[in-house]
Amino acid sequence: MNFLRNTFAVILGLTVAALLITIGIRINSSWITYEGFSAFEKWESVLKSVEHKPYFFVALLISSGIAATVGGVVTAIIVKYAKVAYAILIGFILLFIAMLDIIIFPYHPTFYKILIFLTFFPFSWIGGKIIEVIYERKKRRKRKLLNK
Repeated sequence: MNFLRNTFAVILGLTVAALLITIGIRINSSWITYEGFSAFEKWESVLKSVEHKPYFFVALLISSGIAATVGGVVTAIIVKYAKVAYAILIGFILLFIAMLDIIIFPYHPTFYKILIFLTFFPFSWIGGKIIEVIYERKKRRKRKLLNK
């Protein structure tokens, strides 16, 4: 049962992260060169259109960091054990996808290629730690109430 719960947590965390990255891409209407809600279906044409617009990649980094944090939080809330480890797994999967994106499409600036490594793991770790700290505080309060 834990396997299904953990799998669901990871899938939900990745879905939330993808949704937040999509929203981050849609912030500036000049970046929307595609039909529909998600840019991932026409990702190559989106990257071609913003190749010389570094602010797109800054926004993509920021939204990726927020997405990794929130995706890590969502995953850590659902899993029962190893909350930080599963949150970091979200960061690893997102980093793997970002590395495939960089390898397949040559339109990314150098600063993005470097900073992407510094984005996913720390932010997903922070998401897991947030939940771990909240749960530890709840445990301490519960113990305090029981000891009185």
